Amino acid sequence: MIVLSADQSRELDRLSQSKYGVDSYALMTRAGEAVARRLVERFPAVIHSGVLAVCGKGNNGGDAMVAARRLAEGGVPVRVALLGWGADLKGDAARAHDDLLGAGGVIVQAPDPSDLEAAFGQSPGAIVDGIFGIGLNAPVRGVARAAIERINAAGVPTVAVDIASGVDSDSGAIMGTAVRAALTVTFGYAKFGHVSFPGAALCGELAIEEIGFAPEAIGDLAPRGLFYQAGDARPMLVPRAVNAHKGNFGHPIIIAGSRGKSGAAILASRAALRSGAGLVTAAIPEPLQPIVAAAQAELMTEPVAERDGHFAGAAAISTLAHLLEGKSAIVFGPGVGLSADTRELLEWLLRKGVSPVRPMLLDADALNALAEIGAARAAAAAGPLVMTPHPGEMARLLGTSAAEVNANRIGAARRLAELTGASVLLKGARSIVASSSGEVIVNSSGNPGMATPGMGDALSGIVGALIAAGNPPFAALALGAFIHGYAADRVAQRMGGVGYIAGDLIDELPAARAALAG
Repeated sequence: MIVLSADQSRELDRLSQSKYGVDSYALMTRAGEAVARRLVERFPAVIHSGVLAVCGKGNNGGDAMVAARRLAEGGVPVRVALLGWGADLKGDAARAHDDLLGAGGVIVQAPDPSDLEAAFGQSPGAIVDGIFGIGLNAPVRGVARAAIERINAAGVPTVAVDIASGVDSDSGAIMGTAVRAALTVTFGYAKFGHVSFPGAALCGELAIEEIGFAPEAIGDLAPRGLFYQAGDARPMLVPRAVNAHKGNFGHPIIIAGSRGKSGAAILASRAALRSGAGLVTAAIPEPLQPIVAAAQAELMTEPVAERDGHFAGAAAISTLAHLLEGKSAIVFGPGVGLSADTRELLEWLLRKGVSPVRPMLLDADALNALAEIGAARAAAAAGPLVMTPHPGEMARLLGTSAAEVNANRIGAARRLAELTGASVLLKGARSIVASSSGEVIVNSSGNPGMATPGMGDALSGIVGALIAAGNPPFAALALGAFIHGYAADRVAQRMGGVGYIAGDLIDELPAARAALAG
């Protein structure tokens, strides 16, 4: 599903009008009619108690006023709280205001918080939120903030016009406060704020309405945002040739594990095998080799020099230089621990002297080591890089806090991709995948039961197998994230939403892939 930024949404509107001759007020009329229709369909039991439309001074308020007029024409009791003076409205919003008055509509002007008591009146059966829409770019203050607080305190279903007021359309960030909508009716295409948390939690059910944008205009825009769903994964899961052999499907090397963390190496390696890698080699600190080898008979294991339970810098590099020969991708980081040796190994792997060029995935302590040496160092990597940080690791890489990362997940993923040149996946609900060239994907799969140890190791193995098989790193990262969550969704449906573990997800991967491929 295509996802647009606020700028792209405005450009779609502008191109439809100026280049392709679509009437702007016709768009507003169809938008308002769609809101009214959806409200009646979704909340038929409450609308006869009355509907309150809370309108800002822009076109979002105009859409809401059209909706109010249509509801009134259908016999629904409606009143409008206008957060400003009607005389200040311009363009299509002014026309919608005048048409509503001409149809006998009730509009109470509320330019100040003190006016809201009269504007809101008795508790309605439902509310239409038409305060801001996609144009918000600053924290909510004044009468708008007071109105949002009253909407949320009303305890009745709220239908948001385009996007819940207070949610940043480009990131899903909450701009101080935001409406909690039960239903959001948006127009033409979804916006990033609809599908990315925290804003996604406030949009409720999302309805996308076609209101007459010129079809050619979306081609002119060439949008690069996507809400990744099963239909996006399916084309990448092509059947294997009947004469295929294991040499056709890549050979990742999983550089992982340390004392007490052999499980990370096992889970990442098993996930790579279950994802269809032709061969998988686990390079682990020497004392762990018997444990890892015994855990998975199909896995090749290579002992590497160890110091204090983890890889021993220079000595490990000497061994790995030979082990990398013939491997088609590198996964580095699960369970390796953070030490001077880890940093030395990371710097060696990043150096341009390591050849031939291979794609490399960095996860877990490889990312923490990168944060210590400076995330920008990754920009000089010899080959394509993939990074899979959780919010804490992302915060360390960007020199910020996990709270700030989670407040604007899309922005954080974009920043790291631009800084490092890597394809970046920010883990969490609705994982974000960003490229250094500006593409952004929001993953749709997954569930809260995945909040359990080893899930990140499994993801590393899945993506490692996909890039080893020759898939472009960004595409492999998006596909791997979706399969990871999709397999978890299948397990949760079968076993229950809480208590399944990473091994259950890994065992589900072949069946999940087959179901996706159709």
